[in-house]
Amino acid sequence: MGTIEFSSKPALRDPILVAAFRGWNDGGSAATVAAAFLKNRCEAKRFAVIDPDRFVDYQQTRPMVSIEDGQVRQITWPETEFFHARLPNGERDLLLVIGVEPNFRWREFSKAIADLAVETKVGLAVTLGGLLADTPHTRAIPVSGAAHDAGLLERFDDLEPVRYEGPTGIVGVLHDDLSKAGIPSASLWAAVPHYLGGNPNPTAALALVQALEPLVECELSPTELEQASAEFDRQIARVVEKDAEMRSYVTDLEDRLDNGDEYDDEDDDEDEEGIDDVDGDGGDIPSETRIPSGEEIAAELQEFLREQRDDN
Repeated sequence: MGTIEFSSKPALRDPILVAAFRGWNDGGSAATVAAAFLKNRCEAKRFAVIDPDRFVDYQQTRPMVSIEDGQVRQITWPETEFFHARLPNGERDLLLVIGVEPNFRWREFSKAIADLAVETKVGLAVTLGGLLADTPHTRAIPVSGAAHDAGLLERFDDLEPVRYEGPTGIVGVLHDDLSKAGIPSASLWAAVPHYLGGNPNPTAALALVQALEPLVECELSPTELEQASAEFDRQIARVVEKDAEMRSYVTDLEDRLDNGDEYDDEDDDEDEEGIDDVDGDGGDIPSETRIPSGEEIAAELQEFLREQRDDN
């Protein structure tokens, strides 16, 4: 049995591969939330899976337990799933890969995906990512795009040549395998406010989907993400308003942007293939300012939602 286990093998029309992996490449869950939106928006059907046993350390990425009907316990394993769908414009198909960054056998894992891309005649591959950055939640989420193919650089003005050097995630390995297979590829990275990095960020996911639209050459109509983003922003604004230190820090980030002191290209290069502040320690936050942890912000949001329910 090969690395990828197929339940079916659909015939795809000039497919575009879009991939997102939970873990180091997924600050604020921006990539996987965006990919989940694509799956639902396009009504994608699962046709294959990579069993996690050979690739995942379950002490690092644990399976999830759920209870159905108050009795039945179900184990959900951290699989990498493959979906297919027709893009909204009806001209090309989508090959969607959603999974978790593996702990073991990266080369085998990546090559299996690249081989499937060759077999299905993928014409373009795009990976989605989220990086934690010194950007305030009150401003538009910046999205940077890097092309791994000269032809893509000519076609899409928003893409820049790859400049990053340093430690990489599974997306960097996958782009290398895609390049060796002759498949043009690009990566999109949303800069997620690092002080919110512990929470799924629909605003960052929305920014990724909007940046993806020109590459897939069709409108994805992310209405659900727009609504979720608006509600998320309202909740975060409420949390920040209640915390003077948080307000002060956000204002400082806004002032830095207004004065042209946003994180420079060199810093962006360092972050482009992953998340520097993976431990959530706040990065460059001044020592006298304590930003609430992701758990604290989540608790504030839960309190807010409970108050809303009580009011209604």
